[in-house]
Amino acid sequence: MWNVIKKLIVGLVVGGVLVGLTRMFEFPVIFQMMFFAYAMLGSAVFILLDAPALKPMGGLKSVIVLVAFYIVLCTAFISGASMWPQYDPQDEMGKIDKILKPKRLLTDQGKADELIARAKALDEQVKALTVRLKALGGDQATKDPAAGGSGASPATTSTATGDFMKMGEEQWQLQECYNCHKLKGEGGKKRGPELDNIGTYLSVDEIKQKILDPKSFMAEGFEKEWEKGKMPDKYKDLMEENDVVALASWLGTFKNTAVPTPKPIKKK
Repeated sequence: MWNVIKKLIVGLVVGGVLVGLTRMFEFPVIFQMMFFAYAMLGSAVFILLDAPALKPMGGLKSVIVLVAFYIVLCTAFISGASMWPQYDPQDEMGKIDKILKPKRLLTDQGKADELIARAKALDEQVKALTVRLKALGGDQATKDPAAGGSGASPATTSTATGDFMKMGEEQWQLQECYNCHKLKGEGGKKRGPELDNIGTYLSVDEIKQKILDPKSFMAEGFEKEWEKGKMPDKYKDLMEENDVVALASWLGTFKNTAVPTPKPIKKK
């Protein structure tokens, strides 16, 4: 009897040490329990080794004992296996999302800050361009001197126009239009038509209308995309009037007939 108690005490000590180590290394509780159970199982095996041998038996009684032992053994293994953590894809996805969520928030915040900074920079450029246009005499600056205009030099007018076109290109990048549209051989994921020849089909005002109201025009071959509203209806809230005009004016300069830009169909 003392031998059984001694082996039981050894099993408890070993199990306690294993639980302490697994807890120190931050193992899940289920693993701590399993290590303790293995220690106790080892003690039980050593106790059984010291137990007196069973009397030989045969016939039906031996079959019943063997089947009963098999059932007990299977039950023990199945019960033990069911205690292990089971793989659940949804649970794992939840854990991954929990880990990545703070990083995603930081990334989104950083992207938002970058967009805000770029928007402020563009706004400053718009203000500077407006001041320059006013200094040139507003609308009169673009008139022919022979017609009684203010006579602004072609170089000055060209510089102002270049700045305005640059602002339109920056809006193309800022609003990430290249995610859906291909232009100059770059960008596009087939969600929207190529735009290299859009200036041949639409005026600046019509392009502006399409930006602010995506349902106003539909490109041939993109009927499904148009019906599903693939082009977001958000730019009227995101963009200032000057930004829209600059982007539409810049796109209006693309008249490359070698590129098969789909023909726009007016819907409104």
